[in-house]
Order: sequence, then C-alpha cells, then structure tokens
Amino acid sequence: MDGRRAFQWLIPAVLLALSVASCATNPVTGERELRLISEGEEVAMGEQHYEPTLQSMGGRYNADPDLVAYVDEVGQRVAAESHRPGLPYEFVVLNDGTPNAWALPGGKIAINRGLLTEMENEAELAAVLGHEIVHSAARHGAQRVERGMMMQAGVATVGLATQDHQLSGLLVAGASVGVGLISQRYSRQAELEADDYGTRYMAQAGYDPEAAVTLQEKFVRLAGGGESSWLEGLFASHPPSRERVRANRETAQTLREELGGEDWTLGEERYARHMRVLEENREAYAQLDEAQQALRAKEPERALELADAAIDAYPEEAAFHAVRGQALARMGEEASAIAALDAAIERNDGYFSYHLDRGLLHRARGDDERARTDLERSASLLPTAPAHLALGQLAEADGARADAIGHYEKAASAEGFFGERAREALSRLQDG
Repeated sequence: MDGRRAFQWLIPAVLLALSVASCATNPVTGERELRLISEGEEVAMGEQHYEPTLQSMGGRYNADPDLVAYVDEVGQRVAAESHRPGLPYEFVVLNDGTPNAWALPGGKIAINRGLLTEMENEAELAAVLGHEIVHSAARHGAQRVERGMMMQAGVATVGLATQDHQLSGLLVAGASVGVGLISQRYSRQAELEADDYGTRYMAQAGYDPEAAVTLQEKFVRLAGGGESSWLEGLFASHPPSRERVRANRETAQTLREELGGEDWTLGEERYARHMRVLEENREAYAQLDEAQQALRAKEPERALELADAAIDAYPEEAAFHAVRGQALARMGEEASAIAALDAAIERNDGYFSYHLDRGLLHRARGDDERARTDLERSASLLPTAPAHLALGQLAEADGARADAIGHYEKAASAEGFFGERAREALSRLQDG
C-alpha cells in the first residue's frame, strides 16, 4: 500500500480524459496546450492539498498577524494584474526559517518567514509573489499533473518523492501529494516564464521591476556560496542562473520603455515597518533553528538552553515553547514537557505537531482520554502514521476492533518504522 491509493479514482477518469482531450490556449502565454484538467478541477486540487502542505512545511506563522495580512495585501495587489485575476488567490506566511516560496495549482501560495528576512523592500516581495502567481496562472503545477496523467494513467502525480523532507516516512497516503508537487524542480522554460510575466505583473501593480533584477542577482550569489538552507529551500525547485538575471534585466528595461515607471516604488520603509517584529527577534528565531538542529543531534540539554533564551526574548512565539517541550521530553521530564506544549497550543492551536507531541506524552503517562483528544486533533490537521498508529492502539485496547483496523490501515500506508508497526498490527488483527 502506498500513496497511489490517493489517486486511484483518477485512472478511469484519465483514460476517458485522454480520449476526449482537446487543445486549449494557455491563459498566460497564449500557446496551445493539451488540457486534461479543467479550471474547476485545478482550483479543487489546490484547495484539497493546501492545508496538508502548509502543515507539512512548518504550519502557518501567526505570531504577527499584521505581517501575514501585509503579505496577503501585496500578493493580492500583484495577482489583480495577472492573466487570471479571478483565481481564488491566497497568500500565507509559513513558520519556517528556510528561505523558500511555492505555489499550488489554483492560486494557493506560501512564503516562508526565512525568505522574508532576506529581502530588503516591498518590491522584492512583489517580485517573489509575482513569480509564484505565474506558476499558478500559467498552469505550471497543473501541467505537471497532466504530464503524469498521460505517462502513467494518473498515478505518477503521487509518486513524487519526499525522501529528503523531515516528515518523510510519517505522512500517510495522500498527505504528501502537495509536498511532492512543490518539491519538483521547475523547467527552465517555466522559470523564465514566471520571471517574465511576474515582473510584468509587479510593474503594472506599481512596483519597480528593477527589484526583480537585484533579487535574482542576490540569489545567484547565494547559490554560488553553497549555503545549505538555500540549496534545500528555494533553489531546490527554483534554480537561479545568470540567464535569468539577464532576462529580468531585459524585461525591466522593456517595461520602463512601455510604462515609463514614474510612479513605481520600492517600498523600503513600508517593508521595514511590517517586518519589525521578525527583525527585532531575528536572534530568537535563529536560536529556534539551532535548537531544532540540537534535537536532531540528540543534544536536548543544548536545545533546552536555546529554547529558553528564545522564549525570554519573545514569549509570544508558539514554536519556541514547542521546541522546549520536545527537549524536555527527550530528557524524560514528561510533566514539564506537557506544560511547555500547553503553552505552545495556547498560542497556536492549529499546528498538528504540537497536538501530536502532547498526545504521545499523555499516552506515555497513561492518560488515554487526553491522548485520544490530542491525537485526533493532530490527525485532523495532518494525517500522520504516528498519530494513527497510536489511535489504533488506543482503539484496540478499548476493544474497538473496526476502529483500530481503520487507523492501522491509514498508518500502514506510510514508509518506515511507524508504517511497519501498523502493518504488523493490521496483520495480527486480520489474521486473528
């Protein structure tokens, strides 16, 4: 059993679609293309996988609602100039220090706080968001799915690998589809299209397109430096190049000749004002990243020290309390770990990991009722093998055999330790 189950329903639909598929005009480039997915299906695909993908990639950043609203405002301003202004565009900030941004089909777009701190003005933000808007507007994500449908009758789209992702082996069938879609590297042509039209959109929205040039120059320098956070983040799917710098410069010059640019803005002061909270707490967020690295290195005492320092600086951030709870749990201090996770959930009730960690701790302490509540909440936000395995064990202990089998079946679709444990439990129940 694997992720292909999530798209088994597509196989007959694809065979039918291939028999009746017709050429259509790409809404951005005007080029003729084979169309297997309608706009309604494209939008539905993005909506279906948006929330699981957000959960998989760090969860929504909510410590500074003003910043989140500002990013959406800039994104909507640029999207209004796109070839598909009617798409239900949505722009969110992810609570992840990795510099990255991505788009799902149908206008669902995210940018990491780690990329926001690397930009210098609102026009650079508009350039990044404009680029992602084109990936949605020009159907680049939908085209990937269509190519997969044609190649393997609908199952290729769920074979997208997540081996390098930190949740690899934990996500159950279907939950990793969005992660796979955003982790694939875009083609050279798609990146040039996204640069060209994205720069046009930002200029039409009133932003100086020169920011798209300076931003791409910065990306080329960073790529040359080989910094792992960039190579694992934005550059993994959006490789920079000197060719893209030259193309952006030509586009900016053309736009200046066509539009004049007297009213264009960089928006440096406005960007700095909205970035104030993140900038003032840059060191605290760096300590969060270091604490997470310390946990991976099995150094919980060091992680706890870093988490406490981050909390002292900025107690409003839920992630600081969560990493403190994880460190305490590794040190065997379960009651204190639960208290730290309580503090994280008080600040952000909508991230699966906090409920999963607390639920597993409640279960270890024999509090099955609280464990079940947390694990069910976690699984509703993002279906994971650890949550469904533990829920299956709780159901089995209660004598609810059918419920246990249902949870084990979900967990068994994952790879790795938890999937293997679930398959063993499933075999035992089915053979018994």
